[in-house]
Amino acid sequence: MKAVRYHSYGDSGVLVYEDADRPAAGPGQVVVKVAGAAFNPVDAGIRGGYLQQVFPVAFPHIPNVDLSGVVTETGEGVSGWSAGDAVVAFLPMIPDGAAAEYAAAPAETLAAAPRTVELADAAALPSSGLTAWQALFDEAGLKAGQSILINGAGGAVGGYAVQLAKQAGATVTATGSSRSGGRLRSYGADRIVDYTATRLPQAVAGQQFDVLLSLVRTEPEEATELTGLVADGGTFLSTIPGPVTARHGVRTVQVFARSDAAQLTGLVARVDAGQLKIDVAQRRPLADLAAVHSEADAGRLPGKTILIP
Repeated sequence: MKAVRYHSYGDSGVLVYEDADRPAAGPGQVVVKVAGAAFNPVDAGIRGGYLQQVFPVAFPHIPNVDLSGVVTETGEGVSGWSAGDAVVAFLPMIPDGAAAEYAAAPAETLAAAPRTVELADAAALPSSGLTAWQALFDEAGLKAGQSILINGAGGAVGGYAVQLAKQAGATVTATGSSRSGGRLRSYGADRIVDYTATRLPQAVAGQQFDVLLSLVRTEPEEATELTGLVADGGTFLSTIPGPVTARHGVRTVQVFARSDAAQLTGLVARVDAGQLKIDVAQRRPLADLAAVHSEADAGRLPGKTILIP
């Protein structure tokens, strides 16, 4: 089969589109014919070697943890899944991933794919949707009537967070550029702050929020400044590793998403019910993955990108 692999850590040039052995289904695994594999920033961090203390991959390594496709083979001990089933999954970080024509996946990570979107596009849901869900509800315990500020709402996680928070009955303030403003408004954001026009602390001066979800890379002093926008007893959440100092009475949480098939199944149900929109900026051939990494490294990626074998 064809796959994209890298044989050492490095810049985007280490990614090679080449022949690789087709995986077989081990105990508790299925093999999936890949329809789509979504690019995530963590893929570039792992490839660059910046996360090797946390995710020590073996070489050669196939990247991409977000998968959609069709089951072709089931391993020993797998029940509930059969060849021909359309599925999505948030794969483990360290084993080989979905940037290939076929991928092995632990059966426990699978959810049935949404029926109302293209199967390839469904790969944009698993890790981003789960990050948003777990941050809002598992970590912050967001409830109806609360207020939330989502910093970096124009990205994939932010888009899901806006939709889920609004459906939970929260008042949603979202930061985004003019390019994403219309989409965020369609998701139900009550207020949109154009971060390119005004610094966030000034744009919302005098306001405080029950929950602040920060999805953008900031310097430690900037993150600390943002915690000042959180009300007493509130929660500051960040998906970006780094030290944050908050005043007494504000809880700070570093969000690390985990694969959860039951939660993913719930998100799929929302997609099929028309309650959760999946936004895909572009679809690219799998062979373009090195170029996608290069564009991401340079900050030129237009949004969620799906790689298609």
